[in-house]
Amino acid sequence: MGREAAHPHHGPGEKAAATRSPPGPRSPALTASCTSYHRTLHRFAVFAAAYTVLLIVAGALVTSNDAGLSVPDWPTSFGSIYKIPHMVGGVKYEHTHRMVAESVGLLTIILCLWLWRADRRRWMKYLGAAALLMVIIQGVLGGITVLYFLPPLVSSAHAAVAQTFFCTLIAIAIFTGREWIEEPPEKQVDPRRPTLFTLCLLSVGILYVQLFLGAMFRHHGMSWWPHVLDAPLVAAIVGWTAARALVRHSANHSIRRAASWMLGLLLAQIFLGFLAFELRVVWGHNAVQPETPMVLSTVAHVAVGALLLGATVVLTIQAWRQRAAGASAHVSTEQKVAAA
Repeated sequence: MGREAAHPHHGPGEKAAATRSPPGPRSPALTASCTSYHRTLHRFAVFAAAYTVLLIVAGALVTSNDAGLSVPDWPTSFGSIYKIPHMVGGVKYEHTHRMVAESVGLLTIILCLWLWRADRRRWMKYLGAAALLMVIIQGVLGGITVLYFLPPLVSSAHAAVAQTFFCTLIAIAIFTGREWIEEPPEKQVDPRRPTLFTLCLLSVGILYVQLFLGAMFRHHGMSWWPHVLDAPLVAAIVGWTAARALVRHSANHSIRRAASWMLGLLLAQIFLGFLAFELRVVWGHNAVQPETPMVLSTVAHVAVGALLLGATVVLTIQAWRQRAAGASAHVSTEQKVAAA
């Protein structure tokens, strides 16, 4: 009798519905309860991502000063692995770039090993390994650009992989943060089409196209006009994405913060792009060597472009988390209704 009271009788349909109703889906990326927050690991990931901006700036200085072949050999520098050459002319840019790249490689090795040891999420271990693989590929591409005298496609791929590596470190910094691990995701269904997540993916894609076109122009693989003509489309899509996030998803502080950064960086990038075009293409097209205003505007344009892509990746991650949490809550509600 006690067992029967504890389990009241169900009709055939009700019993089948209760049997077929599994618990709502839970993505391991949404709630990181399987691991704990490591403040030192998170800060190290943030430092590694920030340090990578220095590497991107160093690379832009090499290209903007036409110093790509100032050190003619690789992986050695003037025949030596450890000796620092005379830092004069273009050598100071190229060799400094190599030293910063080596430092980034060391940081990535440490980060990868730390993730495998301290983070219990398997996909985070793989993400750390992916970052390490990318930094190796990046070094090999950099070497090929020297050995084969700066082929534009390889040099542009070198720039694209650098940006992808930077975005991967940003993702690691987010996923190791206290907010991601300890705070539950905000659940909100996005009824508008296209969704914010779709707009974010579109923004990341169009930014990569613009990045590659700009790299091909800087490495003398194509004219400036494809990069310039694509700029209004980039501004429209990225601006649309940031505005949608700020207007429709302002209650989510993570989304609001990323979208605000996106919008500010987009405005700065438009100004810097115009300035770099005027100084390098209009004013400095007959310059015997790059002048300081040309170099500074181009380097700033590259750096802010990397930050804009990074902010867009952050918004994409947060939009995906909100979307997945909202879908999970919607499915769970439907299952409860079906089981009632």
